Amino acid sequence: MRSSLVIAALFTSFSSLSAQTLPKPEDVSAIKDQCGCHDVNFAYAETFAPDKSYTFKERYTAKGTELVFVDQESGPAARPTKIVIQHLLVVGDTIVIKHWREDWEFQNTSLLKFDQNASWKRVKLTPNQVKGQWTQKVFEVDDSPRYEGSATWIHADGRTYWESTVDAPLPRREYTKRTDYNVMRRTNHHEIRPDGYIHEQDNDKIIRSEAGDQLLTSEKGLNTYRRTNDAKCKAAKDWWAKNRAYWADVRAVWGEILANRDAVAIKGQVKGQVLGRELDELATSTQKSTYESASSRQLIRQTIEKYLK
Repeated sequence: MRSSLVIAALFTSFSSLSAQTLPKPEDVSAIKDQCGCHDVNFAYAETFAPDKSYTFKERYTAKGTELVFVDQESGPAARPTKIVIQHLLVVGDTIVIKHWREDWEFQNTSLLKFDQNASWKRVKLTPNQVKGQWTQKVFEVDDSPRYEGSATWIHADGRTYWESTVDAPLPRREYTKRTDYNVMRRTNHHEIRPDGYIHEQDNDKIIRSEAGDQLLTSEKGLNTYRRTNDAKCKAAKDWWAKNRAYWADVRAVWGEILANRDAVAIKGQVKGQVLGRELDELATSTQKSTYESASSRQLIRQTIEKYLK
């Protein structure tokens, strides 16, 4: 009798431990359900400003074709605890632009929190704070950090979604055009749909100073991803097959650099150059002959470190 109770207790403990250390299969499915070849509509409109004299900026809209795919995953095959998703834009059927990247990590306790002026500080969360949650880590086109948020995937009432609120740099559509705010506080809502997914945003554009945070204006965003014919993304698949090894090394070098830092600050320019352009040029030069990962990683690290404050 006693042995049966011991076995039952051990089974209960093991089951509890597995539940804590492995994600739900429906979470994994939701993350991967964002993948595919998509027709994308981007739409943003400013909605509210506390200062009545503020002039709302023109609405922003754009369209494109985007390939979203899992490039790497780790952990148990059926229930991975890290999923790396890459985005590639296709312009005019033939031109491919490396777009943003998102890493999804299960029960992650170490996040980079955006401060201001291309700087981030590492924050630590407790295991209880992130129990059952996934961190979405978003990276720039050059794989430098952007923002990170942790939340729970919700599966209820026929809906599947994930939502978090985090501070972030200015979006690419505005960071070269505006200087009237320096932090975007983003509420990101990712919801899976039968034909793709939506990325809905409620954003606050904030002026951050020593006196504190001041709201300039709020904004509504809706990015709609609808799956389309895979043939429209053939150029992106071919491009990634040729360039993946290099960008996987860029990602790996960034991972090594960020893992050892409690704070990160990136220079906007070095001698008139920007990091993204230098990494693109390096991609071309390192692939003129047979690609060599070891030597490329050294050059990638040297290039990135020039831009670290």
